[in-house]
Amino acid sequence: MGAAFRIVTDLPVPPERAFALSLDIGAHLRSMAASGERAVAGRTSGVIRLGETVTWRARHLGVVWRMTNQVTVLEVPHTFVDEQVRGPFTRFRHEHRFERTPDGTRMVDEITFRAPFGPLGTIVEGLVLRRYLRELIVERNRSLVSELRAERGSGPVPQEPASSPSVS
Repeated sequence: MGAAFRIVTDLPVPPERAFALSLDIGAHLRSMAASGERAVAGRTSGVIRLGETVTWRARHLGVVWRMTNQVTVLEVPHTFVDEQVRGPFTRFRHEHRFERTPDGTRMVDEITFRAPFGPLGTIVEGLVLRRYLRELIVERNRSLVSELRAERGSGPVPQEPASSPSVS
């Protein structure tokens, strides 16, 4: 079966800027500093492009993981998709959509994944992984909002979440 969730985040810049920052390896690394995430193979800096891969190494849930993702869809500045090609999941797909709003951009993250190990993996998805991954993406988006506000001189991000996660 697998699991899925959706997160909506409002960003204070036009879609073109939000899109570009979302593809930036450095911005991703800054947003994942708490897990010690590093880009260790493939594209390791700059902006990732269609067809390129990046291999991430990070500590999550007390375990060091390696996961290689490839950008499989890139429609500037509206959509891109990254999918796991090697790593801990049986399947992992993250679709990023960017919609212009009167105040900037609404970024929609749609994540679908399947844990390994059959029925045991399904239980882990429901008990641990969905919530953990959702919080990881919320934190990533909070970091993006903070960077974008700093660029504009709008001050720091308020303490309330930058995203309104809705699980589907």
